[in-house]
Order: sequence, then structure tokens, then C-alpha cells
Amino acid sequence: MGLVSDDSPHVPLIILLRSLRGSMKKVVERERNKIYYRVLHLPVWIWVFFVLPGRLTHDLYSHGPDRRHGIWLLLVTVGCVWRGIAGRLPGVETQPYVTHFGVHQPNLWYRVVCYTAAWIDLLVPFTLNFLGLVLAAISGRWMLRELYTWLYYPLALAVVLAAVLDILPRTRRSTQGEGSERAWFYVAIWTVVPAQLAGWAMWRMGRHFAFPGQQLTLARLSAFVLVAACFFSLGVWGRLGRTSRYQPLEETLG
Repeated sequence: MGLVSDDSPHVPLIILLRSLRGSMKKVVERERNKIYYRVLHLPVWIWVFFVLPGRLTHDLYSHGPDRRHGIWLLLVTVGCVWRGIAGRLPGVETQPYVTHFGVHQPNLWYRVVCYTAAWIDLLVPFTLNFLGLVLAAISGRWMLRELYTWLYYPLALAVVLAAVLDILPRTRRSTQGEGSERAWFYVAIWTVVPAQLAGWAMWRMGRHFAFPGQQLTLARLSAFVLVAACFFSLGVWGRLGRTSRYQPLEETLG
């Protein structure tokens, strides 16, 4: 009783509904974001845009904060609070925008801007620091300031171009692939942040081991590469938080 036979005119509709059910996954149950959830996301985006100007951030890490950093932080904070109150920052919206993986809906402009900035923060300093360590290990000369001067904005422009060409995860025109794109975004976070911390920690601890200058540089490079490789591998295998990838049914079958 109640079953539809194979020759029923409703069979194509049933097949379509089953297909949609198999190609989507509900990931958010709540209808609105709680106030504390929105507030906790706000400092994340303040930091993302604060460290976006490469030379300014390099000077911050090299020489400490100065008047420029205070002014820039104030401007970024005011801008992010303004957009946060309006619900125009990811995670700071009044209600979740992406509630299902595998469902097509247009990506919103503020998500594209914010995630493009976040990708620049992740990829460009990571690349420049790696190059700086390699050059220092080979030549014994630190050229990090020159690398930030020459390459930061060309590399940042390459990331923006990837977003424009619709190939950068979480900035694409449709959110249909969010199930895998979010995972790759967190793979990048899990790879970049521990690797940077490992290089810094080796620099601090290396002094206590009385490493000569070149040996300390090699130790920093080794720690940087080893930690990055380990966390990247774990992320690709989906063993770290939010790195499990969901593929819509049609992509899996295709």
C-alpha cells in the first residue's frame, strides 16, 4: 500500500528526490546564530584583515608594533564591527547561510572577500617564510624583508586571480562544493599555523642548544617542513578537525 509502481508517471519525480537526497547533507540544524557565536567570530576577521598588509605585518613581527599598527588596527576593528553588526561577515551572520552541503546557491560577495583575504594570510606568508628559510640555509643570508617587498603583493594578486577565475575554495560562485572546499580551507590552516609555530619555536629553543647560525637555520627549515608535511598529510586523510570532505553524489559518480 502506498508504493508507486515502476510504470507510475511519478517515478521520474521520485528518482529526482532520491538523487537530491543523496547529493546533499544537512550540516547546520540551528535557524539563527547565537550572539556568543557571532561575537567569537568577530576577532577572527579582525585578525585576518589586520595582518593582510604584508610589509606592515613583517615590521610588526620584526620590530614590534608602532603607530601605524595602532591606526590600522583601529580602522580594521571599526570596519569589522560595522560589517559584523550588519551580519556581513562569515560566522557573524544572524543566521547560517550554508546549511546543506551539495546544494547550489550563489556565494555572497562578503564571503568571497573575507575568504580571499584569509587565503592570502595563509598562503603568502607561509610561502615567503619557506623561501626565506631555504635561501638562508643555502646562502647564509636572510632576505625575508626583500622577499616581502618584492613578492608579497604579486603572490597576493595571484590568490585574488584564483578567486576571480572561480578556482579558490570557499570563494567560488556557488556554494555547492562547500563540503570539500571547507575541508581544504582547514587543511591549509592546520598545515600553515603549526609549521610557522614550529619554525619560531626552533629559533627560540635553538639558542639554548648553542647551535651555530647555519645549523640553527637548517634546524628551523627542517622543523618547518616536517611539521607542515605531517599536518598536511593528516589533513588530506581527514584526521584533523573539519578536514573530512563531503562530495555530492553526482561528483562522486562522475
